[in-house]
Amino acid sequence: MDIRVLQYFLTVAREESITRAAETLRMTQPPLSRQLKDLEEELGKQLLIRGSKKVTLTEDGMLLRKRAEELIELMEKTKAELASSDDNIQGEIYIGGGETDAISLFAQTAGKLQEKYPMIHYHIYSGDAEIVMEKLDKGLIDFGLLVGPVDVSRYDYMRLPVSDIWGVLMRKDSPLAEKDVICAEDLWDKPLIVSHQTSISSDMMAWLQRDVSKLNIVMTYDLIFNASLFVKKGIGYAIALDKIINTTGDSELCFRPLSPTLEAGLCIVWKKYQVFSKASKEFLRLLKNEWEAESGDSGGAPNIS
Repeated sequence: MDIRVLQYFLTVAREESITRAAETLRMTQPPLSRQLKDLEEELGKQLLIRGSKKVTLTEDGMLLRKRAEELIELMEKTKAELASSDDNIQGEIYIGGGETDAISLFAQTAGKLQEKYPMIHYHIYSGDAEIVMEKLDKGLIDFGLLVGPVDVSRYDYMRLPVSDIWGVLMRKDSPLAEKDVICAEDLWDKPLIVSHQTSISSDMMAWLQRDVSKLNIVMTYDLIFNASLFVKKGIGYAIALDKIINTTGDSELCFRPLSPTLEAGLCIVWKKYQVFSKASKEFLRLLKNEWEAESGDSGGAPNIS
């Protein structure tokens, strides 16, 4: 399977037209149609439904589109890594993580590295642990920041010397805002907004002392910022981590921690036996130094060679 043909296929999928795709690719339509037909014959699958007004993808075509995007992204990442020299390190660093204030450790590391190597560029992907680990396993990101209890045994990792605190994000005029801490029974009859990962978290369900089916979950979210907009409108109480949404000053919202306290551990992970680019290797070296400065421990982080 030729990477060039995959790029042709992605252009057709994006333009939804072989004619417009040919114009974008600066080629004529017949050879483009022939390349696509050859690709379908090679795979033994119909990828495109050629309608009179637009081209749409079959189910197999949608799968190929996803995989082709991953392959091309990985190819571009590899090309950038190979272009880097020892004296002038450049390239791309790909990071995935959940929403947490601990991402500031990555930002702090990137800021210091940028002073020495300004040609390094960064790409941040947000997602829960499952999404981050999937991208890590496929080589689409270099590092992941995982929140909460996650099995990291198949990765190399550093556990951060800090943790996030679970609590409830709510309007300042909400009845529960009068409390200093929130107990499980306070939430049993309330409309709740929870993250997709929280809704299946055994730790959170154990704290709530209720099966998820017995809770009034009115909404689930991926990004707490988006959820906070619904909280402002009085849709419900969001179970979230601290220090992500600003609740100071004239904010309409406030945050109250759970009681008993429920913490979410933080862990930086990368693939075992990973062959790092020069940029990623330098980033990890500096990240290790920042970790030691935060924890005061020079022996807990793994060696990086």
